[in-house]
Amino acid sequence: MPITVGHDSAKVRKTLTVGDKSLSYYSIPAAEAAGLGSFSNLPAALKVVLENMLRFEDGKTVTTADIKAFSDWGKQGGRNPQEIAYRPARVLMQDFTGVPAVVDLAAMRDGIMALGGDPQKINPLNPVDLVIDHSVMIDEFGNPRAFQMNVDREYERNMERYVFLKWGQKAFNNFRVVPPGTGICHQVNLEYLAQTVWTDVDQNGDEVAYPDTLVGTDSHTTMVNGAAVLGWGVGGIEAEAAMLGQPISMLIPEVVGFRLTGAMVEGTTGTDLVLKVVEMLREKGVVGKFVEFYGPGLDTLPLADRATIANMAPEYGATCGFFPIDDETLRYLRNTGREEARVALVEAYAKENGFWRGPDYDPIYTETLELDMGTIVPAISGPKRPQDYISLDLAATSFGQYVKGLREGKDASPKEEIRWEGEGGAPEPTEIPGDEGHHKRGYVQTEDGHYQLHDGSVVIASITSCTNTSNPYVMIGAGLVARKARELGLTRKPWVKTSLAPGSQVVSHYLEAAGLQEDLDAIGFNLVGYGCTTCIGNSGPLAEEISKCINDNDLIATSVLSGNRNFEGRISPDVRANYLASPPLVVAYALVGDMNVDIAKEPLGTDKDGNPVYLKDIWPSQQEVAELVEKTVTREAFQSKYADVFKGDEKWQGVETTDAETYDWPASSTYVQNPPYFQGMSKEPGTISNIEGARVLAILGDMITTDHISPAGSFKDTTPAGKYLIERQVPVREFNSYGSRRGNHEVMMRGTFANIRIKNEMLEGVEGGYTVGPDGQQMSIYDAAMAHQEAGTPLVVFGGEQYGAGSSRDWAAKGTALLGVKAVIAESFERIHRSNLVGMGVIPFEFTGGDTRKSLGLTGEETVSISGLDTIEPLQEVPCTITFADGTEKTIQIKCRIDTAIEIEYIEHGGVLHYVLRNLAAA
Repeated sequence: MPITVGHDSAKVRKTLTVGDKSLSYYSIPAAEAAGLGSFSNLPAALKVVLENMLRFEDGKTVTTADIKAFSDWGKQGGRNPQEIAYRPARVLMQDFTGVPAVVDLAAMRDGIMALGGDPQKINPLNPVDLVIDHSVMIDEFGNPRAFQMNVDREYERNMERYVFLKWGQKAFNNFRVVPPGTGICHQVNLEYLAQTVWTDVDQNGDEVAYPDTLVGTDSHTTMVNGAAVLGWGVGGIEAEAAMLGQPISMLIPEVVGFRLTGAMVEGTTGTDLVLKVVEMLREKGVVGKFVEFYGPGLDTLPLADRATIANMAPEYGATCGFFPIDDETLRYLRNTGREEARVALVEAYAKENGFWRGPDYDPIYTETLELDMGTIVPAISGPKRPQDYISLDLAATSFGQYVKGLREGKDASPKEEIRWEGEGGAPEPTEIPGDEGHHKRGYVQTEDGHYQLHDGSVVIASITSCTNTSNPYVMIGAGLVARKARELGLTRKPWVKTSLAPGSQVVSHYLEAAGLQEDLDAIGFNLVGYGCTTCIGNSGPLAEEISKCINDNDLIATSVLSGNRNFEGRISPDVRANYLASPPLVVAYALVGDMNVDIAKEPLGTDKDGNPVYLKDIWPSQQEVAELVEKTVTREAFQSKYADVFKGDEKWQGVETTDAETYDWPASSTYVQNPPYFQGMSKEPGTISNIEGARVLAILGDMITTDHISPAGSFKDTTPAGKYLIERQVPVREFNSYGSRRGNHEVMMRGTFANIRIKNEMLEGVEGGYTVGPDGQQMSIYDAAMAHQEAGTPLVVFGGEQYGAGSSRDWAAKGTALLGVKAVIAESFERIHRSNLVGMGVIPFEFTGGDTRKSLGLTGEETVSISGLDTIEPLQEVPCTITFADGTEKTIQIKCRIDTAIEIEYIEHGGVLHYVLRNLAAA
């Protein structure tokens, strides 16, 4: 399908000749020459958005004033928050967020037919790629059969979802599915899908070159900014609208310049660098802003390290972390198998249109900060936030302080009786390094003997996630650590669940080519699957005896993973302290098995002769790593592994589905159900109503993440979601995870605000998804919401700072809406979740004037009324009247975070998809 661009003005539309081929493009220098403004000193990231305005300028959705606003941005010191309509070139999805998006599209086909419209109008207008990467769980590990057994279980659990996705691939235009077992969506995007400069045929039949841009239904879509592809995460709701031709409404962002100088020193990795960057930018405050990296340090920074930094933009809060096109971009594109014609086009286009980073690149930024990479030291981050940076030499001490704080806040004695069922009574407790009397202990009996677990025992060590497995330098480094450890006779501790889940098959290719997979296998890091696994919470169950020991003794078990997320309750229900680390450090922690050991200074173990082995003894040099990367990470490997990327294995090819235009929703399915959003929908929108007499569903604290609001991991049979499945004869073994059941609103409603670590301040000392119901008694949030809904009572949620941080999880907003919540009032919102709430018809508000949930003394017994909504304008302050339990009233001003005019229309329609559906039906 040809792309539709705006005007065809000869003033800005030019021709670019590359080799023997000529293409049209929209020229920023030509726009400047035409008097539209001064653009040469804009950051490259912002030029990408400007080019989008030039290409789609039609005098209506995009105007000349929008283009000139970018010139004003530069004149006003990098600030001009004007609303613009931005159209990305394509959309990227993964299966956890992609399944509900396709469910919505299927439901919209039903909905448009009910409104008398044509179901074929519900079709992606832009290319959409969905990569199945979030479903594989680590049931089997540490042996050669782990990969195949985990794949087999994945198909057993998820066949209903895969049938549905295959139907979608047939039913919708512009929609491709990358089958299970291929890789993680962001790594597949970086290594194969992304082109840096995109080409397509427009409505005039001309081939047009333009920057490769995208949005994705996963927050780590930002990874591809390392290759100068502007992309960021949005909720599935917003992505669906973008697919269907709806522009993304956004404000021209501020751009923070991050100047890198110096070079990485021996013993450090790109992971150490990114953890420092995350800490610095979180402290700086970059939510809703672009970050662009520049400076002489980029001359020595491989694109793999750039992608690692770009990947963790959600962790530092930015919309994206962008790296301009330069020689390293071209080297990476060539080395990963892109066609030479594409590489030549990228270079010619970037230089011709002002996107190239040369030695004199020094644009205007809103603000800047600087980091000398020569100061980077080995580090980890944790125990529950990515920005909690800890230099490696302080890791053990920091963990001890964390345990001390937890224990001192509890009534239980740290020296309580140890439960032991082995023969001969309990062994004598061994010394715990750094133990100050706060650590608890327990013992595990196995066929091979017994061992002690205690606070700080590392029970999960996982090389996982797109963040680091896309980086051959750290993956080869991990393999060399494994090789040296194996040669000295070291192996993982028996209580550590080890796993290797690469982001693409190319990783396995070069690890095998280097002979390193054999070394990783020898110490327990066998291949378990190609997918997100531990990072998304699919770490799988711990051994029953280990889980029992942890829970019986209230131990603070730990995990170490090479991922990007370590939020509470995410990695494993048995693990309370989670640390992010480079792959080589993950291997090291598996060898020592204990967070209390200072691995920067203390031995990891002893060699075959009983001599102590230190981290420095098994750490590879930069030269060793670089030589193996050069030898084994080849263009041919990428071309070979991506040759049939959409074909899949025999299992995928054997998945059968229908060719029907609309989906035949299976009534008995517990995975895919027709959602209620469009049922009974009128042809005309409503109006925004004031909120009267709302009750409080939850009062939540700071940094409430979308994992807290809508967890992705496993759940028990005692939860509302578990009870729902049990009632439908689904055995506990087949529960799978919340993430895998996102195509069923009944499960996801029951899982909203159901994280095992969430704390509702309406209840004292209670963790998990509970609240005070209409009868004043403690009950699950789901049950309370249903009781309020039956009584016709609207609901509100109160929160603290950075409400909705973390993933682009649309179900955090969908679930909130389906529970009957009309408004969320918080101190501040993270970008994606605020947008998702609006997209689902829930209005976000921010406190003003220093008011907070604490200063107001909220308990949850209040009723809340918000007026002024019937005449609301973007970012308007409105009165909120709080009636306390004793009958007293207080009226405060709150800021409505409906940020743009189009978002007001979304709320009037009941959500962005309702808005799109009505417009398509009426067209």
